[in-house]
Amino acid sequence: MFKKAVLSAVAVVFSAASLSAGINFDTPSSFDLKEAIANAEISVPASAVEADSKGAKEWTIMVFLNSKNNLERFGLKDMNEMEMVGSSDKVNIVVEMGRMAGFDSSDGDWRGTRRYLVQKDNDTSKVTSPVIEDLGKTDMGDWRSLAAFGNWAKAKYPAKRYIMIVWNHGAGWIKERAIAEKGLSYDDETHNHMTTPQVGWALRDMGGVTVYGSDACLMQMAEFVYEIKDYTEYIVGSEETEPGDGYTYDTFLGPIVANPYMGAFEAGKVTVDAYSDHYASIRQASTQSLIKSSAIDGFLPVSNAFAAAVMASNEKELAKKAMRGAQSFAYSENKDLYHFAQLILAETQDQNVKAKGQALMSYIKSPLVVHNRTNNSTGGWYGPELYDDAHGIAVYLPGRAAPAHYAELQWAAASNWDDFINWTAQ
Repeated sequence: MFKKAVLSAVAVVFSAASLSAGINFDTPSSFDLKEAIANAEISVPASAVEADSKGAKEWTIMVFLNSKNNLERFGLKDMNEMEMVGSSDKVNIVVEMGRMAGFDSSDGDWRGTRRYLVQKDNDTSKVTSPVIEDLGKTDMGDWRSLAAFGNWAKAKYPAKRYIMIVWNHGAGWIKERAIAEKGLSYDDETHNHMTTPQVGWALRDMGGVTVYGSDACLMQMAEFVYEIKDYTEYIVGSEETEPGDGYTYDTFLGPIVANPYMGAFEAGKVTVDAYSDHYASIRQASTQSLIKSSAIDGFLPVSNAFAAAVMASNEKELAKKAMRGAQSFAYSENKDLYHFAQLILAETQDQNVKAKGQALMSYIKSPLVVHNRTNNSTGGWYGPELYDDAHGIAVYLPGRAAPAHYAELQWAAASNWDDFINWTAQ
């Protein structure tokens, strides 16, 4: 499977088929969403789309589209998918897109960073939305660029609710390789990227958002969601890598524009379902989940209690066995936390471990992960790809001592997970 991930110094250009998913959002069975989107006159002039002083729109959807790398052609494709829907009198769709030399020369082969107000058109090969600002060359691997985009979009296109999508390569938490480090939004022109804590800083500095989504690989980890929990109500992401095509934006944006009064949970669910429905339709393996941020504080004590119980039981060999068998992802040190606990519970002789493990598993199922979708495939690079044991939240379990930089994370500071990692490594 082609993946949207940073796996080496020289990344491989990925490809995937176009997305075409049907979304059922509390509508009669006869409702045809695609036809409704195609027929709706939902695009209006830029001056009319901007909210006036009388009131804000329902949603402003912001996409920080860093295509300054080998994903550039997918960025242009996604822009054209956004234009299949376009902004409306209730919804603003705004994009900050970066391009650089050396990857894709289509659509004018312009360079630098531009901000767009996305409008509906019928041309799927050319971006026709108005350029609101041309910023020239910027560093899209700098967290301050993301913060500036969020603040600009909120000021110019105010709304009652906000979605922020960060589009690029992603690596979740990882510090095992010299080049593919933790974080996301890799800018090949500046050779910079945002670390896990820096994404939290950017969301903080823009005053937070309603829904945050990573259109990037491997970001739905305890280490990452804990970093941003105070700055968004819901978090969308993938435990596994994403195919190069990532989101297909017409089926993600279409339901929101068609029903702009939906709430935060509904918008997050639409994002997960649009993604998963597509990859199911082409029989490609995938993971995508929705986490409720307000439940993350409660997630900390149940995970701490489980880790403490396992360490107190002295069942270290069982923990190592479960770690080896737990559902893993492109980085083998990323493990599904629910499945890891499940494997320990299947063999432990300690009643406290059983109780604390069951409490953790129950909490992950609800209230933490409020929606989870997976797809399996028989045609991966190395054979079948099966994600029945991916339950929506991964965690770092390297099987060796945690690297020093792990301590930079708020998760490591607040939890005893770093102690647990080091205990399993002894």
